[in-house]
Amino acid sequence: MIKRTLTLAVVLALAGCNTLPEVDKNMLTTTDHNTLTYPKTHQGDVVDSYFGQQVADPYRWLEDDKSAATAAWVSAQNQTTFNYLAQIPYREQIKQTVTKLINYEKIGTPFKKGKYTYFYKNDGLQNQYVLYRKLDNGEAEVFLDPNTFSADGTTSLAQVRFSKDGSLVAYQISEGGSDWTKIIVLNTETKQQIGDTLVDVKFSDVSWLGNTGFYYSSYDKPTGSELSAKTDQHKLYFHTLNTPQSSDKVVFGATAEQKHRYVYGTVTEDGKYLLITAKVSTSGNKLFIQDLSQANSPIKTILDHTDSDTSLLESDGDTLYFETNLNAPNKRVVKVNAKSPAVAQWQDLIPETQHVLEASTAGGYLFASYMVDAVSKVQQYDMQGKWLRDIHLPGVGSAYGFSGEDDATETYFAFSNYKTPTTSYRFDLKTGLSEVYQKPKIAFDPDNFESKQVFYSSKDGTKVPMIITYKKGLKLDGSNPTLLYGYGGFNVSLTPSFSSTRAAWLELGGVYAVANIRGGGEYGKNWHKAGTQLQKQNVFDDFIAAAEYLIAENYTSSPKLAVNGGSNGGLLVGAVMTQRPELFKVALPAVGVLDMLRYHTFTAGAGWAYDYGTAEQSKEMFEYLKGYSPVHNVKAGVSYPATLVTTGDHDDRVVPAHSYKFAAELQAKQAGTNPTLIRIETNAGHGAGTPTSKIIEQTADVFGFTLFNMGITKL
Repeated sequence: MIKRTLTLAVVLALAGCNTLPEVDKNMLTTTDHNTLTYPKTHQGDVVDSYFGQQVADPYRWLEDDKSAATAAWVSAQNQTTFNYLAQIPYREQIKQTVTKLINYEKIGTPFKKGKYTYFYKNDGLQNQYVLYRKLDNGEAEVFLDPNTFSADGTTSLAQVRFSKDGSLVAYQISEGGSDWTKIIVLNTETKQQIGDTLVDVKFSDVSWLGNTGFYYSSYDKPTGSELSAKTDQHKLYFHTLNTPQSSDKVVFGATAEQKHRYVYGTVTEDGKYLLITAKVSTSGNKLFIQDLSQANSPIKTILDHTDSDTSLLESDGDTLYFETNLNAPNKRVVKVNAKSPAVAQWQDLIPETQHVLEASTAGGYLFASYMVDAVSKVQQYDMQGKWLRDIHLPGVGSAYGFSGEDDATETYFAFSNYKTPTTSYRFDLKTGLSEVYQKPKIAFDPDNFESKQVFYSSKDGTKVPMIITYKKGLKLDGSNPTLLYGYGGFNVSLTPSFSSTRAAWLELGGVYAVANIRGGGEYGKNWHKAGTQLQKQNVFDDFIAAAEYLIAENYTSSPKLAVNGGSNGGLLVGAVMTQRPELFKVALPAVGVLDMLRYHTFTAGAGWAYDYGTAEQSKEMFEYLKGYSPVHNVKAGVSYPATLVTTGDHDDRVVPAHSYKFAAELQAKQAGTNPTLIRIETNAGHGAGTPTSKIIEQTADVFGFTLFNMGITKL
């Protein structure tokens, strides 16, 4: 192995930074695997008081991600981290493996808009997917290529919405991974821009009203630091084409009574009604309706509480179809007349079952996609709720799609699992027959691997499913490098899906396990609720039990076990590694929510109270949060797993201060020789839109760090 020391300029180049900031010379260090010296991190004297209890916050200054001091700290940390990573003898080999598996033509399921069929495609190593289109039996042409939006590929296509006739499109772009986006409108035939670019848009959908304009959502953009919690009143606007954004009308959200964290508008297909959903947190919405066929008609309330989630699925004149979990934790499909839409008038079309429902429509049909122990089962119904058929799927995994225009005669769906690359299928709506539409050609043979679903018992006896994927012929001798992944929050379901980076882990001989823990949506609203607020410990217990199962069944052992999760999953990793540090050899918290006492004071975090509660809510909630908050539970003298914290310096969803403070605590208090490092991607956000080149670099670094610290000397 050749040892080398990276200069700061090289480190910054690797991290995607083109300028060399001023750095405190005393913060720079050299490093190798045996002697690791961390940058000095100043400890301040900030102390907060919660219900009479004093809590020190020595790294509060790192919350100012715009300061020169924080920038210098970031540079010094990256210097240390990349010096360490440079010693890993097979880092380049892993990078080549990841590159080989990502480098294949990836084509998304097509969709029809106007006279064109559109689809996304990546030739292999393109930083961003390109949107193509073609006429029937015609040649495909590039419609939107986000790779041309910026030189380094960090400006991405965030969302694309066509008008009903397909003649207009509004697309959003994200720069540097930010959640703040811009909206650009094009004439689809000429590809010429219409009007000015809309700016300062955040957490927005776009819903067209004919071809006159569209509804979109945003906040009043905070001034100064992005950390300030000013984005607490989401507003729904209407933008008329060829008018300045400054004249856009606020439709909902301007008053104190209409103050909500998230507000969205959806126009029915015929343009007759506007449905408005409003949320105070990430779960549960109010529902309003406005008759657009009558000038200045009032906005009327359908639901005035946030105990359930209800969304418009389809419309047919005055008949509205909703998907809802109101009085149905696993969801149902109902219909109601828009002129009398009160809940008492709702009629079940597809009643609730024991499995969680996700519904869609195409060509005058309803599709019910059920999660059965986190895998897909799909049924087709007519619009009167009559069952027509179970849809044959190509295997055990995840199927998604089954949507389209009202006059469609066919639809498309995609299928994948942890070892099967995503393949798209064409489905005939009348016959129920499907055929392969696009199968990728990839240097990965799924026949060499197998996935097995198991059920294990958590601490309180709850049965939890987990899917374990590995090479066939795996020896259960406890020696296998294993990556355990989880999320456990916000009603998010982890269903089987293919990833080139996970395939690389499998090719390298690793075991990949995904635990469907509480807090997610795999078993509906009750499963989600069982992992929220004062029940959040259930999430961590479920994940710890998954690790113990993998060890007990000899898939792996503690010296060969790594845990990984991002965002809320980063919190999961931070919590379990501080609660059971001896259980894991490697911890990989990515873009994590790690300071549970202050998360809600940051820009996006105030909307997460449904899942977490807040430190000001009550003394009981404060003590509960403090009891598991990763930043507040790092203890001096404890040997923690080898840890690589990852984040992006432009993340305005889970601000990087979470990761900065956690890494600083670990470096100050870690006992033993396990490294505790932080890798900070520059000009990058929470993850969406990350260029392929950066994904390859990140994956090679994370996998290399993991295997190196498991004691693996060669691959």
